[in-house]
Amino acid sequence: MSKNKEPRPRRTFTPELKQQIVDLYRGGKRKCDIIREYDIANSLLDKWIAQADNSGSFKEKDNRSTEDAELIRLRKENQQLKMENDILKQAALILGRK
Repeated sequence: MSKNKEPRPRRTFTPELKQQIVDLYRGGKRKCDIIREYDIANSLLDKWIAQADNSGSFKEKDNRSTEDAELIRLRKENQQLKMENDILKQAALILGRK
């Protein structure tokens, strides 16, 4: 029988700590040692390294591709247009009753 483990509480890492960990890797420390020492996932370390290489920032906003940024902008615009359309429909219904 497998026991259900409690999910690990979500941890947050400061940009300074992320940079220190990336610097350790760049300084020659092995990934497996860093992962074990800081108890982080391999994919998380890979993500931080890629972010540091791409933009030097660990903020998701700074690491978006132009396509991702445009998609987010278009989704917001679409939502705004839907809201405006709903308002106009309601106004047409109200004015149609008079």
